[in-house]
Amino acid sequence: MVRREALQGFLDAAFVAFDQFAQDLRARRSIMQMFAQLETTQPQRLDMGKRLPVCNHYLDQMLATCTGRASLDVLIERFKALEPELEWNWRSVYDHTASENFLAGHGNAMIVGPGGLEDRRDLWLGATLMAPNVRYPDHDHAPEETYLVLSEGEFQHGDSEWFTPGVGGSFYNPPGIRHAMRSRERPLFAFWALLPDRPRH
Repeated sequence: MVRREALQGFLDAAFVAFDQFAQDLRARRSIMQMFAQLETTQPQRLDMGKRLPVCNHYLDQMLATCTGRASLDVLIERFKALEPELEWNWRSVYDHTASENFLAGHGNAMIVGPGGLEDRRDLWLGATLMAPNVRYPDHDHAPEETYLVLSEGEFQHGDSEWFTPGVGGSFYNPPGIRHAMRSRERPLFAFWALLPDRPRH
């Protein structure tokens, strides 16, 4: 019961934050469909709760940040309450575009989605943490994706130059677009929301 309440509290805060900061109309349609689908709950996994070393070094630092923006600060607080239940994992498939310290320098947590606290296939909502000076590999996937960034860090998608969304920055990745991210002197922390099925118009 406690886990369900913590998850629902986080999802409520995530909807408010994504709705406030996602400006791209495609992202907004995607987010609206995702959170409508979340009204139909799925079974929760019970065997969760695993941190990686990168989390022990940097996650508490990132979650101690006060952004001065109410919706983001509430989102961080709700995530902190939920985080001990999450299973953090490495991305095990990567190529020469990743930095040499990539494997030990990052962690991903699926909150809702395949293998997440709520195990479902119709949407994926998760988080990525990267240590300083780590480059995530170029990658692509069929689901469209909306990011909500909670730290400094740089991102790239398609033919774009590297750009810095900043705290509260949000951007949209169309299906199949190549994209990547990298941290600089500080860790990078961001939420991502993927929708396998395109939004219905």
